[in-house]
This record gives sequence, structure tokens and C-alpha cells, in this order.
Amino acid sequence: MTQIPLSPSADAEHPQSDSARNDNTRQIVFDVAYRQLVLVNVVFVGFENAGDGNWVLVDAGIIGSAHAIRSAAKARFGGNGRPACIVMTHAHFDHVGALETLASEWDVPVYAHAAEHPYLDGSQSYPPADPSVGGGLLARLSPLFPTKPVNVASRLYDVPCDHSVPFMSDWRWIHTPGHTPGHVSLWREHDRVLIAGDAFITTQQESVYAAVTQAPEMHGPPMYFTPDWESAKTSVRALAALAPEIVVAGHGAAMQGPQMRAALDALAERFDEVAVPSQCRR
Repeated sequence: MTQIPLSPSADAEHPQSDSARNDNTRQIVFDVAYRQLVLVNVVFVGFENAGDGNWVLVDAGIIGSAHAIRSAAKARFGGNGRPACIVMTHAHFDHVGALETLASEWDVPVYAHAAEHPYLDGSQSYPPADPSVGGGLLARLSPLFPTKPVNVASRLYDVPCDHSVPFMSDWRWIHTPGHTPGHVSLWREHDRVLIAGDAFITTQQESVYAAVTQAPEMHGPPMYFTPDWESAKTSVRALAALAPEIVVAGHGAAMQGPQMRAALDALAERFDEVAVPSQCRR
């Protein structure tokens, strides 16, 4: 299966500025940065030195990543590095690894789409991964990935019905199901910044080599954990229609500009050919 390559010129990162800042994040605009934690990204939304309660964490990484998230937050925002809340794009194991720890330690609310709550309140496991999709070692190993829910029920809230995002002025959430039933992406219109979650990604997550090297390509949602390909296609097409300027996804480097948009448009147009595996549980 041939994916859609992304030119290095579409890279949205600024390594010299990131090195000078020394907070272990990659800043893509003045108030949005992310940190890559092994194979997945977590996003920090807020101004530098904003202080406790004045920024938002989007997703919570893999198991064992609490220290890395906590240290980046303290370095970037000051104080105790405590956010106003945690917003979840979805609840797969590589996005909730530190959620219980950090939500309890920080004593903050967790917001997610209602359809994602069963996987965040301890009541329901995801379907097992589908190793038949092929594409690399990670796909073959995917049945070993955890599917059991975490439990943050005492702090869990629905994202607002008006599509605003708590504590994130000017942002709105977009329901982008397919990868999971309650998957959401976050969008800011005025500078066209998109936090895509795993609705689409910018590397081949099925391959260990690509996931480690972060080889850039426009890719559909991770194949082994995507059960609803028709909804996933509708979601990608809705996000492409926004014509984002800068994208940070759950996996892969942040991308920007016309070449990124052309690749996203191609993914939306050719989704069945490019993103959907020839063998899968459809």
C-alpha cells in the first residue's frame, strides 16, 4: 500500500528556537507545542510562562510518560506545571498512559466526547487490534497492545455541546469518529491550526522503522486500531475541507503549508486506495 509522501519543506518545526527554549517541546505556533513520547505526541496549549491553571494538556501519552509530561509542563509554563484541564482526543492506550496519574496528581477535570467515556470510566474495553492489516512489525504486534479502559470517572466530563473547548479560547472540537467512536480533533479558525489526534497521522505507525524515524508521510489513522473505515474517511474529508495551515497529529511530526494541504487533500480523495488496508475487519 503506497502512502502519500510529505516533503521536508512541509515541516512545521523550529529546532533552533526549541533548543534555545530548553523545555523539551516542539513549538509550532506561539501558544501550541508538543512533545514526542516514544511513538506518540502530547500537545501543550498555552503561552510560555502562563503559570498554573492557564494552559491545557491534550492527550496523556504512553504508560510511564508522566514524568516527561510533568517536567515539560513545569519548564514551559512555570509554577507547578499544573494545567486547567486535560482534553482527550480519544482513549487508546498510547494516549491515556499517564492520564490517571496526572489527573489525580493535578486534581483537574478530564474532557472527552460522550462516546469515548466508556473507555475512560472503566466500563468498557476497546475491540482487540487487527493484525491482519499488515504494513509492518507494529501491526503484527498490535494484539499485545492494551485495550482495557482507564478509570478517571470522578473527573470525567463531556466536551461542551456548543463545540467550544474548555479553557481553550477560540478553539472548537470536531467529532471525527472512525478510529474510535468518540474521537475528536481540535481546530482554531483564525490561524488554521489543527490538532488532529489520530484521525490522520503524518507517519506510518504500523512500521517500527517509520514510527521511530518519524519518516514523514500523510497517512490515515493507525490501521490496526481503526474499526470503522467509512466514518474514518468522512472524518478525514471533513478535516481536509478546513484547509488547515498547521497540523499536529497524534503520531509523526507537525506539518504546515500548501504541500501539507495537497497531501491531505490527496488522502481525502484517495482514502479507500491509500488508507484502508486490503485485508481488515470492516
